[in-house]
Amino acid sequence: MDSRELAYFVVVAEERNFSRAAERLGIAQPPLSRAIQRLERRLGVRLLERTSRHVSLTTAGEVLLNEGRKALTNLATAERLTRRAGREPRLVVVTKPAGDAGLLEPILARFAAHPDTVEVEVLICGIGEQKSLLRDGTADVALLRTPQNDLSGLATEELLTERELVVLPPTHRLAGRASVRTVDLAGEVLPRWTDESPGDGPVITDTGQVAELVALGRIAAVLPESVACRLGRGLVAVPVDDRRTTLLAAWPEERRDRALAAFVRTAVEVAAARSTDAPGTPRRSGSLTGA
Repeated sequence: MDSRELAYFVVVAEERNFSRAAERLGIAQPPLSRAIQRLERRLGVRLLERTSRHVSLTTAGEVLLNEGRKALTNLATAERLTRRAGREPRLVVVTKPAGDAGLLEPILARFAAHPDTVEVEVLICGIGEQKSLLRDGTADVALLRTPQNDLSGLATEELLTERELVVLPPTHRLAGRASVRTVDLAGEVLPRWTDESPGDGPVITDTGQVAELVALGRIAAVLPESVACRLGRGLVAVPVDDRRTTLLAAWPEERRDRALAAFVRTAVEVAAARSTDAPGTPRRSGSLTGA
């Protein structure tokens, strides 16, 4: 199957319109139509139902759209990883702003002295982007938090567990409490971290937005202790009983190289030394070989 024709089909399937798809691809509509027809002939199935006003997917088209997206992503990942492999060895570490619980600086300092150290590039991403950057080969290892709805294809190592605190303006009805329960937050407007998150609160892209909206009394936000205590602006942070969040190191489960293994081990060691939660070694939920 020709990857260019597959890419053309995916865009047409997403747009459900040949004119918009051609504009998005930067090509004329007639060669786009011919490419889709060639693809259908090669596969021996009809992928699209076409009328003068409407384009819809057949059952075979739905399957190809789903599998084609995966194939194109895998192809782009292979190309990106191959190009990177030909350069000087390095690790790309991705985290969201304030998402490292203060661990990344000491991890980098300790890793720099490790016998298997390589150059490290730190990539600061938007909320919820770490997993996609791992899966597409842009990053090698990510710092992210549980709970996560999808860690498929990723190995993980627990670093540390923190309390969750609700951040409030000082005039809030709960601001004077020593702690609150989840039920006490009923009726509060809480932020959403992605467009798909439930609720009717605003979608947040960085912690600066959280601080501003809490200070204005527009939302209350439940955050990890290391994040909540750094927001400033005179805000109040109250523990939420029994709520905990765990910081993970995550990486593609097929990776088996010494530098990555050394970085993850270093992260675990630094976290164990800094942890304010229960004593002991964090539980292993993924493993690396080659070190």
